[in-house]
Amino acid sequence: MRIVLLDGKTLGDDIDLTPLERFGTLTVYPTTNSEETMERITEADIIITNKVVITRVMMETATTLKLICIAATGMNNVDLDAAAQLGIEVKNVAGYSTQSVVQHTFAMLFYLLEKLPYYHRAVQSGDWSDSKLFTDLSRPFYELRGKKWGIIGLGTIGKEVAKIAEAFGVTIDYYSTSGENLINDYHHSPLEVLLAECDIISIHSPLNEKTRNLINAANLPLLKEGAILLNLGRGGIIHEADLADELNRREIYAGLDVLIPEPIQKDNPLLHIRNPDQLLITPHIAWASIEARHTLLEGIIENINIFLAK
Repeated sequence: MRIVLLDGKTLGDDIDLTPLERFGTLTVYPTTNSEETMERITEADIIITNKVVITRVMMETATTLKLICIAATGMNNVDLDAAAQLGIEVKNVAGYSTQSVVQHTFAMLFYLLEKLPYYHRAVQSGDWSDSKLFTDLSRPFYELRGKKWGIIGLGTIGKEVAKIAEAFGVTIDYYSTSGENLINDYHHSPLEVLLAECDIISIHSPLNEKTRNLINAANLPLLKEGAILLNLGRGGIIHEADLADELNRREIYAGLDVLIPEPIQKDNPLLHIRNPDQLLITPHIAWASIEARHTLLEGIIENINIFLAK
């Protein structure tokens, strides 16, 4: 078997890819752009891609291609209809990053909730030393207990966030972006009500026509003063320019692990808000704990094993 990994760098340099060599000749490209893809997959039997787009034309050219392994859960980078028509199997890996994303959700929350960037600067700058006081109460923060947490997208990740949040004494509301997940252990609220009543809102939904620009200038003003908005779903669910305007207008907080496009463009207005302490942006890393990436590779290997056993 000729196996081609098109964007190995997305798995990280600290992941050992040699187990893939048991299936045949392995070629690993750190990255692959759209102009390079067709040439690199022409003689492949199996290709592995995280974000590299695979089109019908590419698959028609790759006459030996039998299996596409997506190194992710989402499958929108592959023309699935064309693959089915051409007899090419497509496999993803589901659930590998749940714990990693949940952990990052709380990391972002506490960073913002407890005003940690401000207090870190107070120590590093010497302000705390100069104060002569044993504590610094200049930026009050609140406990989670008694707060209301709104979850947009109560899937596997959303439910795990809810379970952990409840341990802190939080009340959970949720909004179903599909409109179908309405029978649950938690209270379902219309989006406008959830935004207006919740102290924390976290997004864990996919990007589709129902969620694109779901949070925008029309509903951002509904957020409570001091509310924390977290997006760990997909870039494009929050209209970024509208969020920047709202952050500049009043005291709300936002944590974003996903944006559109990625990486973030240098002229993105979120990079230039007046008070940077109101915003935390991480470079799409919530999924990427070492454990999650190991599990992802194991899932790819399992998918190849299952395919070859047929």
